[in-house]
Amino acid sequence: MKRMADVGEVALLRRLCRRLPGRPDVTVGAGDDCAVVRPDKRVAFDWLLTSDPVIEGIHFTSGTPLAGVGHKALGRVLSDIAAMGGEPLWALVDVVAPPDRPARLLDDLYRGINRLARRTGTAIAGGDLSAGTSLELHVFGVGRVPAGKAALRSGARPGDRIAVTGRLGGSIGGRHLRFAPRLREGAWLRRHATAMIDLSDGLATDLRRVMEASRVGAVLEGESLPVSPDARRLADARRTALDHALFDGEDFELLVTLPAGRANRIMAEWKRTQRTPLTLIGTVTDRVGRLELQSPEGRRLIDRMAYEHFR
Repeated sequence: MKRMADVGEVALLRRLCRRLPGRPDVTVGAGDDCAVVRPDKRVAFDWLLTSDPVIEGIHFTSGTPLAGVGHKALGRVLSDIAAMGGEPLWALVDVVAPPDRPARLLDDLYRGINRLARRTGTAIAGGDLSAGTSLELHVFGVGRVPAGKAALRSGARPGDRIAVTGRLGGSIGGRHLRFAPRLREGAWLRRHATAMIDLSDGLATDLRRVMEASRVGAVLEGESLPVSPDARRLADARRTALDHALFDGEDFELLVTLPAGRANRIMAEWKRTQRTPLTLIGTVTDRVGRLELQSPEGRRLIDRMAYEHFR
């Protein structure tokens, strides 16, 4: 019998998604950053539904400041909503904790949750508590987007330019606990994007998800990747800064594809109106499933993933 470690997250999700029951009001089901639901065609908005776990030993260590853990738990969900170009509305938070942990643990967690919720206009509408063997937070979020306007992973076309917000790599230095979900940026990019995704599992993995959904390939320009200072500090003989930018997870930036004929105008408008960096890093190709890296030494295939659960 195959173990989950033998199959991996990607194949497991693909298998599960084929079996999920649906309804006519679910316009985009499992497989994107959020599900998109349109319960009433007379309403001007679609609902965005998403959830994410943050688990001790997987997403943070036992000594991590708990306010940062709370920020991260809500921020991951808000980043999914940002990737659809949406506005967050409500969240539910379930906390699982060992019974022998100090009761003030909850105060520390919710200090981080509540601070980010207030900053982004998100109401924490409820949740639950449960005893368990490790500390876990499970957050369910609801947002909205103008009807029919959600940015999906499936719209990229050959020739589109690939761009990314912010800087990449080295989030383990602390950025994964204090990142700002790119909500304002996602709402702006939604008007121009052919596809969009948030970078939670690393550029090399999440770009592949866009490629799979859109049935395209991609070439990344190695010298154009916006490498973070943290990635440069972590670089050593084993891993270069570029390697960290390609394969480190939890950057929570937005990767977007822009129509080739308008990409330069979009970039110029972005620079006039936005503060967050947006960098062109590559091009969508018609070589389905093939991800390549262009460097001064030539072009090579990127044949490994960044992060995948269960592997």
